[in-house]
Amino acid sequence: MTAIAKAVMPVAGLGTRFLSVTKAVPKEMLPVLNKPLVQYAVEEAFAAGIEQILFVNGRGKNALEDFFDHAPELEARLAESGKTALLSRIESTVPAGGQFAFVRQTKPLGFGHAVLCAKNWVQNEPFAILLPDDLMMCDQPCIKQLADQYDLSMGNMAAVVDVAPHAVSAYGVLDIASQKGDLLQTKGVVEKPTTEQAPSTKAIIGRYILHPDIFKVLETQQPGVGGEIQLTDALSRMIPTHGLTGLLVHGHRFDCGSVEGMVEAQVAYGLRDPLMGEKIRASLMRWL
Repeated sequence: MTAIAKAVMPVAGLGTRFLSVTKAVPKEMLPVLNKPLVQYAVEEAFAAGIEQILFVNGRGKNALEDFFDHAPELEARLAESGKTALLSRIESTVPAGGQFAFVRQTKPLGFGHAVLCAKNWVQNEPFAILLPDDLMMCDQPCIKQLADQYDLSMGNMAAVVDVAPHAVSAYGVLDIASQKGDLLQTKGVVEKPTTEQAPSTKAIIGRYILHPDIFKVLETQQPGVGGEIQLTDALSRMIPTHGLTGLLVHGHRFDCGSVEGMVEAQVAYGLRDPLMGEKIRASLMRWL
């Protein structure tokens, strides 16, 4: 297996489905219970042995950098008040020196372009990508499932889930050449196909491990669906030389880039919370 030490988190999106709140608050800072989405992704990455994380952000995302920094006045107030548990909670979000880095995506040219912005930081080693608004509830962290299977000879790897036929138009969908257990060897990827065009119902979600050669391809990638540089288009171009392995991951994905997915995540995490679960279950019964 190949050790994966670096992860990239593209967080420059506008979060338009959550307007008007995302006019002032980055969507990655929206909370599920008492933690923002981005913190769940960071904890997932660290649980997989990842040592460094690069956030590819945009204008209006300063709250992300502030969240992962010390807040001296707040910390002093909590210490004076004896609120040691709360103090420990906020101190635990501050990384060790050098663990986090930030780079600005100055033009909204798409997901593939956001990944390309990480080129100089990643350099010449395989790396992970996590999209924080894909919240994963798994017994084993989702990106660790990929890291445990990944070898450099695999080239590129993507987390995959099986979706309903009517939902394929929201995803990059695999054209499958062969399957061995949970590993899918692919011969192509179709970005946001119609139900009739989709080669399968195996859809890529926001977890990847990529070969560093992806940057050479992204540098020449032409805009695709939506006039943006699509990562899936670059992955398709690399299949003849590097392949693309899909891993059917074990767990549940919440699409927290949508209001419906965010509500579902709040309910699911609330019901599993050891302190709040029973109260939330009783409250929900009033509305069923």
